[in-house]
Amino acid sequence: MSQLSGIDGGVDVEVTPLPGIGVRKDFPLAASGRRVGVVDRKDGGVDLILSRPGNPDACEQVALTVTEAAALAGLLGAPRLVEQLVAEQRELADVNTRQLSIRTGSPYAGRPLGDTRMRTRTTASIVAVVRGGQTIPSPGPDFPMAAGDQLIVVGTGAGLDAAAAILVDG
Repeated sequence: MSQLSGIDGGVDVEVTPLPGIGVRKDFPLAASGRRVGVVDRKDGGVDLILSRPGNPDACEQVALTVTEAAALAGLLGAPRLVEQLVAEQRELADVNTRQLSIRTGSPYAGRPLGDTRMRTRTTASIVAVVRGGQTIPSPGPDFPMAAGDQLIVVGTGAGLDAAAAILVDG
């Protein structure tokens, strides 16, 4: 067993090899006395695990499909990514980070990111896209956007407002 100290704001994640199965990664939940984590299986599967109070070896285990694991990662990861960017930019008073959605019916759904001309038109920059729980950092102008994508955009308040309008109105 190894430990990843201080990951994500001071939480110590324990990493335990499971011979023939994969790797267990979990951490304690302060309020409940339980542990929560995942088992990354050698067959590519992922299991979500939650221990019983006071007994880290007795776990509820839920097998997730790749799609379900990606969706859960998206639920947990996109807001966390924005939070990290905001925290890193606190000392820059005029720089803001916002998460903008490509909605169904957006004139840019199904089109390359470069078609927005976002940087030229707003001075805001798209620094990442979260799709299906996966984060795509620094997408290029040829990156095809899709309805449901979450764009992580950095810029001034006015630039971010303009970026949001462009994604809705074109």
